[in-house]
Amino acid sequence: MDLSIVIPVLNESKKIAHDVEAAAAFLQNNNFTGEIIVVDDGSSDNTAEAAKNTKIPSEVTLNVIRYERHRGKGSAVRTAITQSHGEYVMFADSGCCVPYNNVLRGLELLKSGACNIAHGSRKIKGSHIEKSRSLYRRICAMIFHWFVILYMKIPKEFTDTQCGFKIYKGDVARQLYYGCSTDGFAFDVEIIMRARKEGYSIKEFPINWTCDRDSRLSTTRSFWSILLELAAIKRTMTDK
Repeated sequence: MDLSIVIPVLNESKKIAHDVEAAAAFLQNNNFTGEIIVVDDGSSDNTAEAAKNTKIPSEVTLNVIRYERHRGKGSAVRTAITQSHGEYVMFADSGCCVPYNNVLRGLELLKSGACNIAHGSRKIKGSHIEKSRSLYRRICAMIFHWFVILYMKIPKEFTDTQCGFKIYKGDVARQLYYGCSTDGFAFDVEIIMRARKEGYSIKEFPINWTCDRDSRLSTTRSFWSILLELAAIKRTMTDK
């Protein structure tokens, strides 16, 4: 299997069918064998049912996993990636903020041997932002960025650690996520730290991105929980 596409979702019944259709079309249009793994992170609507009922080509495998209670985005992505089968594995946020054809840029880096992990970035040359975040979210993102650089010691070369569009060599992804313990939104930081500790190379690539204002991340409600997650990550990674 060429590519596993992971889509973590929470209360996305209005978007998930389009997400699955777009992912399936990308696989088919590029002659990739692949699977789509949707993880419903305890939605209170019919997200899982909407995903299961989406009509896609028979040659594309669709696996819908549903949690009965909300566990966190990190948990959802980890569950899907550790169950994936692709030579390459990626995850993409719901809402198709990044067109799936952008995957080809990351795959080119992986296939050429330039890196083991390819991160989409909204902040490097060549990226195009169709609709940006609100000023408040941009300020919060900037504060988070400098916090992970200064406190978590993430190198400045990683310009967009939280972009929800990342691609991995499959075996690398399954190894890293199997050992990941962060259930919430800060899981990306833990994976970067684990990858660097294991000697895996990471490169960023430019993307076309449109802000989805209907985000499930509340910067106000999630602020303290994210800080606690980062502190736990640092403690865990320092102890090893």
